[in-house]
Amino acid sequence: MGVRVEGFWKSLGDFLAETVGEAVAELVLACALLAALVAIAYLSWSFSPRGTLAGAGVFSLLLAHGAWRRYRKPARKRGHRILATLTTTLFMATTCTAAFLLFYASGCGCL
Repeated sequence: MGVRVEGFWKSLGDFLAETVGEAVAELVLACALLAALVAIAYLSWSFSPRGTLAGAGVFSLLLAHGAWRRYRKPARKRGHRILATLTTTLFMATTCTAAFLLFYASGCGCL
């Protein structure tokens, strides 16, 4: 019986060490990502506030166009659709990344 109890405490200690280690690693990763985003925003803003706002506006318009193209009713086939393809791809990549980060951050274990 003593061996079972020792094995239980050892496995419990290993589990807690792994859980705490993962939590700390995710916290460090999240803080590093946030710091990088803040640094990019700060450097961009200090270089050119108008450029930063214009870039955010253009990116938002591209995402909105991609969402509109993705969820509207299909139209007749017309000529070249390069812009539509690019904006839809950008929208889908952004959406998939956001969904992945949402599920990863929640720790639901479904991924």
